[in-house]
Amino acid sequence: MTDLVCSAKGCRREASWAHLWNNPKLHTPGRRKVWLACEDHRDSLGEFLSVRGFLKQTVAADAIPADAG
Repeated sequence: MTDLVCSAKGCRREASWAHLWNNPKLHTPGRRKVWLACEDHRDSLGEFLSVRGFLKQTVAADAIPADAG
């Protein structure tokens, strides 16, 4: 799992979480984009997506659905 790096700007830590999101103005309803998050950035990245109404689900990084991305 060492190739999963946090998506937060400037962070290079290993990600343990995945935020699955969708921007309805750009993506079809079933599409899920992925932002990876380390323990330190899980809340801030999730909050960023959530306040915009984009966050659909947060899962462990090793449980990302095969069709997400």
